[in-house]
Amino acid sequence: MKTTYLKINAADNVAVAIEPLKAGQQIIVAGDTITVNEDIPAGHKVALKDFAEGENIIKYGYPIGHAIKAVKQGDWINENHVKTNLAGLLDYTYEPHPVALDIAKKELTFKGYRRANGEVGIRNEIWIIPTVGCVNGIVNQLAALLQQETGAKGVDAIVPFPHNYGCSQLGDDHENTKKILRDMVLHPNAGGVLVVGLGCENNQPDVFREFVGEYDESRIKFMVAQKSEDEIGEGMSLLREIYNLASKDVRTDIPLSELRVGLKCGGSDGFSGITANPLLGEFSDFLIAQGGTSVLTEVPEMFGAETILMNRCENRDLFEQTVHLINDFKDYFLSHGEPVGENPSPGNKAGGISTLEEKALGCTQKCGKSYVSGVMGYGDRLSVKGLSLLSAPGNDLVASTALAACGCHIVLFTTGRGTPFGTFVPTMKISTNSTLAKNKPTWIDFNAGVIVEDEPMSATLERFIDYIIRVASGEEVNNEKKNYREIAIFKTGVTL
Repeated sequence: MKTTYLKINAADNVAVAIEPLKAGQQIIVAGDTITVNEDIPAGHKVALKDFAEGENIIKYGYPIGHAIKAVKQGDWINENHVKTNLAGLLDYTYEPHPVALDIAKKELTFKGYRRANGEVGIRNEIWIIPTVGCVNGIVNQLAALLQQETGAKGVDAIVPFPHNYGCSQLGDDHENTKKILRDMVLHPNAGGVLVVGLGCENNQPDVFREFVGEYDESRIKFMVAQKSEDEIGEGMSLLREIYNLASKDVRTDIPLSELRVGLKCGGSDGFSGITANPLLGEFSDFLIAQGGTSVLTEVPEMFGAETILMNRCENRDLFEQTVHLINDFKDYFLSHGEPVGENPSPGNKAGGISTLEEKALGCTQKCGKSYVSGVMGYGDRLSVKGLSLLSAPGNDLVASTALAACGCHIVLFTTGRGTPFGTFVPTMKISTNSTLAKNKPTWIDFNAGVIVEDEPMSATLERFIDYIIRVASGEEVNNEKKNYREIAIFKTGVTL
């Protein structure tokens, strides 16, 4: 029989409507018969008991906030009934939680590109990257001309990445721009890169070239527009050199242990923590068991579930780094006079998420149950395998760009409301519910909604692993088919 409601954890005092519940409908939860007092949309919560004002509401086995007024058993619980328990900075105690996962290691491979420095890419694209927004028009024109001239034969795509930054920035903003652009230049999904500078910007091309460090000079080239008599002609000449090399690259068998995935959610709903996010958690644990890498970010969406991550840190040093990761972001909010708990968006609330704790407890399920092996600052590049935490905000475009920039080959993006965008690596959309997958087939790449319908998690996971291997081997996801590709860089300070 099809499930119409779900109590996620034995300790919960709410259940989630899988199908819309009607006023007067009776449901039986843990042997108790409960009469639904009002119509409750799918993804939303129904009270399993009477709540007094101030009493904690439990979901996923943890408090997601407290009742701001009395609630009767059978009532619909939404943002009008519950308030966050989150406040300011906290002191934390390291209480390591043992991790014991029994996941078989399989000899799986994908077809990727082995680069000269030993790194692996899952795409072989030519990227044109501006050091400053003033040359966006030039990089767009160069990409269009190379596409017209070659038809992109032998490469997966020719892509310009215009942005608004690189000048009139100070301090951390200037460093953030340099770091993200450097990370892009060195990313192995690019078979070749042309960096286009203006010449008078803060992000000086010669200084940026030094900042990039060691690179393959046959595949990564620089041009300064103010120093060129014919920037289009010179740019095309450099691109032809890059194209002639990249177009000869071929895919070879690569162990799954070399795959790096970013874990992201956006437009979450009440199903996110039941279907798509747990699916990503299962995949993350599986990939790590194969020797691979996954990265979790969206630090503000860890608030309320951060101790779960802290206590899975492999050692005290990583625990202290995670404490700083959390409290530094809280400090950022508080320094701007903003509370730390006002995160759920209107779309989140409409989908059944009432507080940041509820969102966080669903969000953190994306990283499964593996140990935390690394903690990275914004713009840092991956240096360890296993599960890493990355400093970045919850904003979809900024966080996805940060995941790609740290070295992830692909971003796995769960959504209950839907979104079409993509960053500079394949951005796979996994729907939390089947209605979204049906209504937006050109946005959604994989439907996890079947997990509450007719398919066991184990079967969905097997299909998901197979699909990711196909994508890593070259099968395009929807954002690539639509050519929805962009970058967004974190900005915190003033603009001159």
